[in-house]
Amino acid sequence: MNSLPLLVFIVLIAAMFLMTRSTRKRQQQATQMRNEIQPGNGVRTIGGMYATVKEVNEDTVLLDAGPGVDLLFAKNAIGAILTDDEYNRIVHGVEHDLKSDADVVPDDASSLTETDDEPAEAAAASDDKAVDLGKKDAAGAEDEEGTTDGPAESATAEAKADEEPKKTDGDSDAK
Repeated sequence: MNSLPLLVFIVLIAAMFLMTRSTRKRQQQATQMRNEIQPGNGVRTIGGMYATVKEVNEDTVLLDAGPGVDLLFAKNAIGAILTDDEYNRIVHGVEHDLKSDADVVPDDASSLTETDDEPAEAAAASDDKAVDLGKKDAAGAEDEEGTTDGPAESATAEAKADEEPKKTDGDSDAK
């Protein structure tokens, strides 16, 4: 007699047992959580709505979703009970001050480029020299030190340019 079919059958039964056991455990935890709901708790429904518990009945929960907005939900529709800090952070945007000494990151980049100094003062305080990215004229152009090329210097530069043969796209140095 072959024991392989019996072994496969036992493995399937064990897998089904483990899957139902974990599902049953999750259901018990959810039921226990829903039984611990107290008035004043912040909750999230399974639909994603955040509200405060106003009243708890046997199968229903009355939720305060805003000023003058009371909603009646089944207890099974409560997805999670939130801590006060988490509820205030999500609903009211109130951050708990855990990092009071940490730097605050701005929401936009404008505050990263702004300075308290005037632009001229900021440039004067900087050690960097201003860089002119424009083209210089052949005669009378200023160099980095602010001096101008005299006629003799520009004539020498032109003579050097005339001595070298001008290359076109097809030319190469090899002959």
